[in-house]
Amino acid sequence: MTSEVNRRPLFEATENEEMWIEGQSQFTDSKVLVTVSNALGERTVLITPNDIAPTKSKLFVQAPPERIATPAQARNRKISSIVKFIGYALSAVLITFSVLSASGFIKARIVLTGSMEPTIKAGDIVILAPTPRAQPQLGDIVAYTARRFDGEVVGVFTHRIIGGDPVNGFLMKGDANPSPDVQRPKFEDISGVVFFVVPFVGKLLAPKMMMILIPVAVGIWLIIDTLKGDS
Repeated sequence: MTSEVNRRPLFEATENEEMWIEGQSQFTDSKVLVTVSNALGERTVLITPNDIAPTKSKLFVQAPPERIATPAQARNRKISSIVKFIGYALSAVLITFSVLSASGFIKARIVLTGSMEPTIKAGDIVILAPTPRAQPQLGDIVAYTARRFDGEVVGVFTHRIIGGDPVNGFLMKGDANPSPDVQRPKFEDISGVVFFVVPFVGKLLAPKMMMILIPVAVGIWLIIDTLKGDS
């Protein structure tokens, strides 16, 4: 600075608040960037030997995330954190389920009909403890393979045991059905005992629903990416 004092205000002062610059640079090409930020936003000026010009700090420097404190930026960070948390949680669940399923510790099936309503609805996913690790008991809901008289597989049904035994065959019935099943599966026909039900998710895995969810997921990703760019 030279001995000549040149006092110029940087910002409009409020009561009991002032900020100014005194003196004059010895160099004609010198520049100083001053930024003041708080929860209400930020104000930045570029100081040259001849002028004090309002500007934006992001045009010159990249502020660290912890210094960004505007309401919009805080909201965007909160949304991003929530989305990341949900993504990590879903990833953890899917990885855990994949490991347990691949090891044969559990099985899963999507229920296609409403024969077990209201206990299990169409579109629910049932989690099974495989046999023989889980022993079917009277009152249990189990998944069993139904067959024709010639042994040909008809399909897999998830119904409740209402009678019978493993040797002579179990008496099965869907809670919503008026009468028991014709098929009386034996122990070897039962693939697992239901111990947990995940509601609705099976409907999201249907091909038609996937055609809707994939574009929606891409749109959400683009919105999040835009919010991150604004931050």
